[in-house]
Amino acid sequence: MNLVVKILPYAQIILSVILVSAILLQQSAAGLGGALGGGNSESFHHTRRGFEKFLFYLSLICGILFALFALLSIIIKANS
Repeated sequence: MNLVVKILPYAQIILSVILVSAILLQQSAAGLGGALGGGNSESFHHTRRGFEKFLFYLSLICGILFALFALLSIIIKANS
Protein backbone atom coordinates (compact mmCIF):
# COMPACT_ATOMS: atom_id res chain seq x y z
CA MET A 1 0.00 0.00 0.00
CA ASN A 2 2.93 2.31 0.70
CA LEU A 3 4.16 1.80 -2.87
CA VAL A 4 0.76 2.81 -4.27
CA VAL A 5 0.81 6.02 -2.23
CA LYS A 6 4.22 6.92 -3.66
CA ILE A 7 3.41 6.07 -7.29
CA LEU A 8 -0.16 7.43 -7.50
CA PRO A 9 0.66 11.18 -7.82
CA TYR A 10 3.18 10.52 -10.59
CA ALA A 11 0.70 8.30 -12.43
CA GLN A 12 -1.91 11.06 -12.20
CA ILE A 13 0.52 13.63 -13.60
CA ILE A 14 1.47 11.36 -16.51
CA LEU A 15 -2.19 10.56 -17.24
CA SER A 16 -3.16 14.23 -17.13
CA VAL A 17 -0.43 15.19 -19.61
CA ILE A 18 -1.45 12.38 -21.97
CA LEU A 19 -5.13 13.30 -21.61
CA VAL A 20 -4.60 17.00 -22.34
CA SER A 21 -2.36 16.17 -25.31
CA ALA A 22 -4.86 13.70 -26.76
CA ILE A 23 -7.72 16.18 -26.41
CA LEU A 24 -5.77 19.06 -27.95
CA LEU A 25 -4.63 16.95 -30.90
CA GLN A 26 -8.19 16.04 -31.88
CA GLN A 27 -9.64 18.00 -34.74
CA SER A 28 -12.83 19.89 -34.16
CA ALA A 29 -15.27 19.90 -37.06
CA ALA A 30 -17.67 22.28 -35.30
CA GLY A 31 -17.10 25.94 -35.99
CA LEU A 32 -18.30 28.93 -34.02
CA GLY A 33 -21.65 28.85 -35.81
CA GLY A 34 -22.28 25.30 -34.64
CA ALA A 35 -21.38 26.22 -31.08
CA LEU A 36 -23.90 29.06 -31.11
CA GLY A 37 -26.70 26.97 -32.60
CA GLY A 38 -26.29 28.10 -36.18
CA GLY A 39 -26.65 25.57 -38.94
CA ASN A 40 -23.86 24.75 -41.33
CA SER A 41 -24.74 23.36 -44.74
CA GLU A 42 -21.39 21.60 -44.91
CA SER A 43 -21.92 19.58 -41.73
CA PHE A 44 -22.44 15.86 -42.19
CA HIS A 45 -21.97 12.64 -40.26
CA HIS A 46 -18.28 12.15 -39.60
CA THR A 47 -16.79 8.72 -38.93
CA ARG A 48 -13.57 8.62 -36.98
CA ARG A 49 -10.80 6.71 -38.73
CA GLY A 50 -7.15 6.01 -38.16
CA PHE A 51 -5.26 8.34 -35.85
CA GLU A 52 -8.38 10.35 -35.00
CA LYS A 53 -10.07 7.18 -33.72
CA PHE A 54 -6.95 6.28 -31.74
CA LEU A 55 -6.88 9.74 -30.11
CA PHE A 56 -10.58 9.47 -29.26
CA TYR A 57 -10.17 6.12 -27.53
CA LEU A 58 -6.93 7.23 -25.86
CA SER A 59 -8.63 10.29 -24.38
CA LEU A 60 -11.59 8.18 -23.26
CA ILE A 61 -9.40 5.59 -21.53
CA CYS A 62 -7.10 8.20 -19.95
CA GLY A 63 -10.11 10.14 -18.65
CA ILE A 64 -11.58 7.05 -17.03
CA LEU A 65 -8.23 6.02 -15.53
CA PHE A 66 -7.60 9.55 -14.23
CA ALA A 67 -11.02 9.59 -12.53
CA LEU A 68 -10.38 6.16 -10.99
CA PHE A 69 -6.94 7.20 -9.74
CA ALA A 70 -8.40 10.37 -8.23
CA LEU A 71 -11.09 8.31 -6.48
CA LEU A 72 -8.43 5.87 -5.23
CA SER A 73 -6.40 8.81 -3.93
CA ILE A 74 -9.41 10.11 -2.00
CA ILE A 75 -10.11 6.68 -0.52
CA ILE A 76 -6.47 6.23 0.53
CA LYS A 77 -6.38 9.66 2.21
CA ALA A 78 -9.67 8.99 4.02
CA ASN A 79 -8.32 5.73 5.46
CA SER A 80 -5.02 7.26 6.60
